[in-house]
Formats: sequence, C-alpha cells, structure tokens
Amino acid sequence: MLSSNVIVHKLDEHDFEKFVKVIRLFERVFEMENFSIPPLVHLQKLLSKHDFFVFVALQDGIVTGGLTAYVLEQYYSEKPLAYIYDLAVDTPYQRQGIGKALIEGMNHFCQEKGFEEVFVQADKAEDDVIDFYRSTLPTEEEQVVHFYYTLDKNK
Repeated sequence: MLSSNVIVHKLDEHDFEKFVKVIRLFERVFEMENFSIPPLVHLQKLLSKHDFFVFVALQDGIVTGGLTAYVLEQYYSEKPLAYIYDLAVDTPYQRQGIGKALIEGMNHFCQEKGFEEVFVQADKAEDDVIDFYRSTLPTEEEQVVHFYYTLDKNK
C-alpha cells in the first residue's frame, strides 16, 4: 500500500541533484560493482534532453525510487513510444507501492503527451521482477529474447 506522503515527480533540467541520487539508488539496488558515475556535465546534458525522462519517488523529501525512460520515435506511427530503461525502489521502501506509482506516473505523463505505448523488458531469470510488472496490469505480455552487441571490447 502506497504511503500518502509519497510523491512521484518528473525531473527537469534543474533537478540535477535528485538525478544523481536516483543513479546512486540504481547503483545500490542493482549491486553495480566498480561503478563510476559519468561526468556531471554529461548527466546535466542528458537530463535536459526531450527524449529522456527521469521520474522520482519522494517520501518526506527522500528519494525512495526512480525510473528512467527513453523516447523512441516511430516510422509506423506519428505517436512516439516510451521505453522504461531502469526502475528501482530502495530496499527499505520496497513492496509499498512505490514502483507501481512510478509506472502510473510515467504512463499518465505519456498518455497526456500523446504517446502510443510505454514498454519495459525484464530478464526471464528474475521471477520477482516479472511478478512485479505483471502486478501493474500491463495491456499485454510478450515472450522475447534480448540480444545485444558490446562495442567497447575493454568492458
């Protein structure tokens, strides 16, 4: 159950400090070892872009969750798609409805802006993540295989 003092807020270019807190939250929750945050000028540039969104969950002024998304322009339709790239809730605040509130905030924003669809991927091995997304009542669920190509061979 969502606490009444949780606010979901879309960050703008002036919310840089909250963006850094979201990234640090992702680092903790995703257990990212040896992570080094990109230069601040890069993060500021990213936050000011029109095709990148950051939503944050605030509880009593504390960043308790975050969601990042990218806008994908289509050639099948004039309406864009939104791809949720990362979503995490800080461990002490999990299972309180914050993740669902972030998705609802994102969906509401995108609906108001005329987006066609919001979508997200989950690793098949992460049953708890899949269960979470199912609990948000998606319109549809697809079974896909995700392929990627690492271009920086030093990683």
